[in-house]
Amino acid sequence: MIIIREERKKDREAIRAVNEKAFGQPAEASIVDKLRKSCPALLSLVALDGDEVVGHILFSPAKIEGDSKAIEGMGLAPMAVQPAWQRQGIGTRLIKRGIEMLRSRGCPFIIVLGHAEYYPRFGFVSASGHGIASQWDGVPNEAFMILILDQSAMKGVSGVARYRDEFDEAMQE
Repeated sequence: MIIIREERKKDREAIRAVNEKAFGQPAEASIVDKLRKSCPALLSLVALDGDEVVGHILFSPAKIEGDSKAIEGMGLAPMAVQPAWQRQGIGTRLIKRGIEMLRSRGCPFIIVLGHAEYYPRFGFVSASGHGIASQWDGVPNEAFMILILDQSAMKGVSGVARYRDEFDEAMQE
């Protein structure tokens, strides 16, 4: 039976391994490690089969900067499931639990750069439809999405959405 819970210190090596296996490279795992050291406001969840970490999702602070105001929410990245455990609903459970927890904490939005066929099932829509652009050039509109959790807080918000600097730093290594 799969259990979803918040990350614990003892999970860190396994989380790194899951991210490296799922993405076939260390960049995403390095982002997670850097964010742990520099950002206390993370939501990091694991999916466990017994004591084995088979999936991981990370939400970190993100902001939308507009002409009139800036607002802070969260960015979803990365989300990884061990290859042998993929297509069994583990990613879905991680995302749903994260959304539920962030909604209960009053988070106004979640951004994600991901598969346009996958994330809409959770309520994500193209961010450009809300006047929100990615900080990175060349990102396809359909791949950069937002889930608005608090309509009143997001009223009139538009501009550039930014993940934390650790995402840029890790990708340049």
